[in-house]
Amino acid sequence: MEIKKLEYDLTVCKLQGVEDIDLSREFFFICKTDEEISLVCKTEDVPQNTLARDEGWRGFRIQGVLDFSLIGILSKISGILADNNISIFAVSTYNTDYILVKKESFDHAMEVLCSAGYSVI
Repeated sequence: MEIKKLEYDLTVCKLQGVEDIDLSREFFFICKTDEEISLVCKTEDVPQNTLARDEGWRGFRIQGVLDFSLIGILSKISGILADNNISIFAVSTYNTDYILVKKESFDHAMEVLCSAGYSVI
């Protein structure tokens, strides 16, 4: 299975509202629940008015479109990383899964995933 590195720094934010998000930007995730609004975006695209923010993330995606019937893909990757003391922040889309790790752990994460048989592109 291939994983593709994202070539930019990411920030995880908590927002009061969505009006400050620039929807024309290339890459971001928005999640709104009954308790909060969260945003993951390129660090350079973080809105001015955040309630909280956590910088210093890097990410990768599982390459290709994943069928909903596939089982354990995210579990296997997160297990490999957990076994190597690398914590994750995961986000899923209709097509695939994205996994974020802290920047200082990113190279190590790529190494252990390669050792486990994943191709990194």
